[in-house]
Amino acid sequence: MKFNDNLLAILVAMVWGGSFVAIKIGVEYFPPLLFSALRFALAAFPLVFFLPPPNASWRVIFGIGFVLGVVKFSLLFVSMDVGLSAGLASLLVQSQAFFTVILAAAMLREQPSRSQNAGILVAFLGVATVATTVDANAPSQGIALILSAALAWAASNILLRHAGSVSMLNLMVWASLVPPIPVFGLSLWLEGADVGWAAVTTINWHGALALGYVTFVGTVLGFAGWGYLIARYGAGRVAPFALLVPVFGMSLSAVVFGETFGPMRLFGAALVLVGLALTIWRQPAG
Repeated sequence: MKFNDNLLAILVAMVWGGSFVAIKIGVEYFPPLLFSALRFALAAFPLVFFLPPPNASWRVIFGIGFVLGVVKFSLLFVSMDVGLSAGLASLLVQSQAFFTVILAAAMLREQPSRSQNAGILVAFLGVATVATTVDANAPSQGIALILSAALAWAASNILLRHAGSVSMLNLMVWASLVPPIPVFGLSLWLEGADVGWAAVTTINWHGALALGYVTFVGTVLGFAGWGYLIARYGAGRVAPFALLVPVFGMSLSAVVFGETFGPMRLFGAALVLVGLALTIWRQPAG
């Protein structure tokens, strides 16, 4: 990869790591489901009028929009609303890589390699280690929700296999048409219209910046850059840069929120990152 493209990959990872900080700020000003619904509504409009639909079946686009937008991000936003820190969320949601390998083996008959099996085991030990550090600021409920979000993300990865080679930005924009109505409905039902209306009508610049960041920087610019890199170099060359997302997420959370990581939590995080590296490692054909 060219030097500038390496920098772009690192920048995208930093942007996505920062998204967890923005989400944590956002759920302080919005109910989490409403925040997620607004994010997808703004990501879809007005870009959907300027970007052509991806060259994929509407069933696949709807499936990705529902599983990723309605299920995964709702669980992610709620997990952070109930107390999970931005740093831990950015780390634990990367479990999607391991769940993807497991689902691909079960549903697509793709047999995992020895390095992938080792990665799953190492990452499981890492998650278990992190779980032992859970305290009042990171409730077990948040851990369960973020791991469920990771499983939903893995399911959307399986659907993405059926989409073929498409523009990631176009796919994300058009898939973003799916979540707003059902997630707005869930927000009305579970969070209440009065709470949502009060959040929207009393929004301050902190909440507006958080919403703008996760929508336009994290979603639109992030996927535009990531899609460009994958189209130019292929997923195998670009995917390892995703390892930097939890590194940036944890670092930025420490800077912005003063989040601390004791020795056991850092050890668990290191195990998760090693497991993730083993899972996405592509051995050269011999």
